[in-house]
Amino acid sequence: MTFSDDFTIGSKEELEAMIDELGFVPFFGNEIPGFSIEDHIAEGCWYDDADSGFWPAWEWKGPAVRSMKCAYGKFLKGKAMYISPKWFPDFANFRRDGYDFDARYDDGLALFHDKELYELLDANAPVLSKELKQMGGYGKNGRKGFDASLTRLQKQCYVVVSDFRYAKDRLGNEYGWGIAEYSTPEKFMGKKFSNAVYKRTPEESYARVLKHLKKILPDAGESEIERILR
Repeated sequence: MTFSDDFTIGSKEELEAMIDELGFVPFFGNEIPGFSIEDHIAEGCWYDDADSGFWPAWEWKGPAVRSMKCAYGKFLKGKAMYISPKWFPDFANFRRDGYDFDARYDDGLALFHDKELYELLDANAPVLSKELKQMGGYGKNGRKGFDASLTRLQKQCYVVVSDFRYAKDRLGNEYGWGIAEYSTPEKFMGKKFSNAVYKRTPEESYARVLKHLKKILPDAGESEIERILR
């Protein structure tokens, strides 16, 4: 299977099979045509064509992340993407440039605000975004920059979404959009990630990821793929 093939995703099981086989699955459409769930979603499963108010593609997110222990986060120019457990260590290695977070900060490559948020998240993971904001004193009349720091930490692969939880009414029925729960890859994926993330040089990891993306995106040029990787 490649993203150039004609296929649709109509169930959580089909989504999980796609993540497992292709390794990198963006949620929303992006600058590479066809490279997303949005481009391949079955009729009735996207938010703008599901009359019932039930949006399957959204509802699959938490269960897919939990069952596969895959990475999910804003890895693609601020947009969400699933990355399989097989490929995330290499992707994280080159995005981190071989640094764990403490070493990155010590070398002056991370902001102090990002360090504070990362340490707060790491100490309380898994933690809901709204709880993390409260603990850190972020909000309308408090500290600023929560979303920007969290997006940077996801882009650098120090933070992932580990689940989505839903608010419940007084009868116990779930409602609304799922609230993102965050963790670190080390805590969420465990030793399978920790033992592999720095196994290669960042350059070797980048070359492996680029080669794989060229395989699953046969209609995209190498320069197009390199742009989205950075």
